[in-house]
Order: sequence, then structure tokens, then C-alpha cells
Amino acid sequence: MKRGTVAIVGRPNVGKSSLFNRLAGSKLAITDDASGITRDRLYTNVEWLDQEFSLIDTGGIELKNLPFMAEIKAQAELAIDEADVIVLVTDGRVGITNGDMDVVNILHSSKKPIIVAANKIDDVKFMDNIYEFYNLGVEEVFPVSTLHGIGIGDLLDALVKLLPVKKEKAYDDSIAFSIIGQPNVGKSSLTNAILGTQRVIVSDIAGTTRDAIDSKFTRDGQNYVVIDTAGIRKQGKIYENAEKYSVLRAIRAIERSQVVLVVLDGTKEIEEQDKRIAGYASEYNKAVIIVVNKWDAITKDENSMKEYTKKIRNQFLFLSYAPIVFVSALYNKRIQTLFEQIKMVYENYTRRVSTSVLNDIILDASVMSQAPIFNGDRIKIYYGSQVATNPPSFVLFVNDPNYMHFSYQRYIENKMREAFMLEGTPIKIILRKREN
Repeated sequence: MKRGTVAIVGRPNVGKSSLFNRLAGSKLAITDDASGITRDRLYTNVEWLDQEFSLIDTGGIELKNLPFMAEIKAQAELAIDEADVIVLVTDGRVGITNGDMDVVNILHSSKKPIIVAANKIDDVKFMDNIYEFYNLGVEEVFPVSTLHGIGIGDLLDALVKLLPVKKEKAYDDSIAFSIIGQPNVGKSSLTNAILGTQRVIVSDIAGTTRDAIDSKFTRDGQNYVVIDTAGIRKQGKIYENAEKYSVLRAIRAIERSQVVLVVLDGTKEIEEQDKRIAGYASEYNKAVIIVVNKWDAITKDENSMKEYTKKIRNQFLFLSYAPIVFVSALYNKRIQTLFEQIKMVYENYTRRVSTSVLNDIILDASVMSQAPIFNGDRIKIYYGSQVATNPPSFVLFVNDPNYMHFSYQRYIENKMREAFMLEGTPIKIILRKREN
């Protein structure tokens, strides 16, 4: 069940990021395994006792050239904006500091539940220290050690109880797509080009998140919802200068989308932040189109598009399945081509294939290329079946999942992708040991 959002807040060096990593657990490995995605995290999903919630690490936000108080104030304001429950991390050995008081005073204005995680309590002799933190006027105080994992279960239990159940808006008859990317890549211009060419705009709908607007429209008989993350509603240099805030807005939109348009500025080199933002679309298993905007501003020859495509393929190895579309949002060029790709990847994202044809493809692939010996034996795929769409998900029954080498699984995936025309969508493969 999907719950709300938890933000981790606190002064420097109390263990905010360590708590984030501890709560996130193995979830972090998803992006660590993907080439080209930077490993420092700001936002992830956490699962606990069949409950899922979003987790924000405000310590991961870089606010440069700002005095200390401005930094913690900005982090606290982010938590107030985004979170349903706030975890204030403190140093359980040091006790309450002026910095803790500064943060909690800002947080109390939110009227949202606040829990204190008194960190670094890994010895029973420090246990009595926690009672001091109730002077902060908080709901509960939990002694934890992020280093040793002490108290984390109790903290998670409390968080889940306080979090609301989130009901996401569903658009059953529409293709929902989001537009994500760094600031100034042309997301607003692209949204305007998409909506400006429409004769029928059904409605403008207030988005389920605070920084996105969902616009529903019809084009060529197909209903769409475009989720625009371009607008920064907060005023002031703190918000305008912190690029990582764009990641938060992007993820909020990605979660509600079926198709994600990753927008790049064709006049600039590809940056790590581009790959970070695109990586979330991959992590959340969405259909993806890479959109190169501002192509009108490029001095081009017959090889320009080919060369830029090659750069993208080298930099976005984890999105090798994503088609690339070159557009000029400013001059409304190739927008029709973009819509053709949106429809195509959506159809692939929701595609179902017959079990018999699937198993024919798996058998042919196994005959064409024998699996390598890995972990002491060779993988044998007995049969497979599709278990879900959005994205297409397949269970393969095998002799032992431990014998599957990652390169052979990629080979099987590529054969399935070719056979079933699955461009633009990720494929999930689940390995299960066949019971005798």
C-alpha cells in the first residue's frame, strides 16, 4: 500500500544521510547497478511491512555559498513543503543544541508530526539521554544507531502509523506522460508547444503534487495528460540555485506517469545531472523517450544528429531501449513525431504477449546461444509467462536462478525485445526455481 512522504531533517553531522541509507536499505542498489547514474541519493521509496512510502534526505541538498542558518532553514522548509511526517535527527550523545532548536522551531509551524531520531545511541549507558529531547515538543523520541541498525524497526513502525494513505489520481482513458529535465532545457516551452497545437483542451487539473500541473487534452482522437514539472513556485535564491530540487519535482511526476520525456538541451554537453534525472525514470520502470530540444539553435550538417545520438547512447547506457527525438519546442518542429513516439512506447509499455509465442522465442534464443557456466552450472530455462504490464514483466522458471549470468539474462531480454517490438519500455524478468 502506498503511503505518504517522510523527510529527514537536522543540523550537519548528526547522521541524516546515514539514516536515509539505513531506512532505504537495498533499494539503493537499483541505481548503483546502473551505469552512468551517480550514487548520491536524495529521494527513494521505502517498503516496511507491506507499506511503501517516499523518503527525502534533505542532507543531500547542496546549498552553496550560504550561511549555516540559511542552509538549515531551507532544509526545514523543504520538509514542510514535501513531507507528511518529519524525522528530526539529533546527536543522542551531545543532547539538544541551538541548531536543533533552530530547526524544530521552523518545523513546528508546519503542524505536521515530528519524530526525533536520537542517533549514535549504541550503548545502554546513553539511553537516558533521549528524555531530554522531549523538550523539543515532538511526538516521540527514538534512540537509534544508524551505524549498527539499532532502533530502526521501532522508528519505521512509528512512521508507518503516522503516514496517510495516498490515493493517486488515475487517468484510465489517457496516456499520462511527464516532462523532466534540468532547469532551462526547455520543459516549459515543450509543454506549451504540446498544448498550444491542440484545438481541444479538456481541462487544466491541479496536480496531486505541489510543483506540477496536470493538463488533460485530446489529439488525433487520443486522450493525454501532460504533467509539467517546469514551474518553480518558491521564490528566492535558495530554491532557484539548488538543482537538486528539480530532481524532487521530477520524481513526483515520474511516479504518476506511464511515459517519461527526458529533455536535454541540444546546445550543451550532457551533464551528470541529466543522467541522474533520467536514472529515476529508469528506476521507476517507466517507458522513456529522450527528447533533444533546441535543435533549431544548432549549426548542423548531415552528421550532426548521428553524432549527438552516439553521445546519448554512450552516456545513457541504462536507457538503451529509449528512442531519441530531436525537436524545436520554440518553433514547434517535430512535435508530431514526438506524439508518434509517445503512442508507440505506451503501446509497448502496456503490451501483452501470448505464452506460446514467448516460449518459442525463449527456446530459439537458448538454441542459438548456449548459456555460460556460472556459479558451478549452466542455467536452464524451462518455460516463461508474462505476469504484468506497465512495464511488461515476465517470470522465467529455471533450474536455479543463481546460475543465470547477467550477460545471458540481457541476451534473453534483447531477444524478447526484438521479437515483441518493445522499444521504449523497460522489461522486468523475474527468475524462479521450478519445483520438482
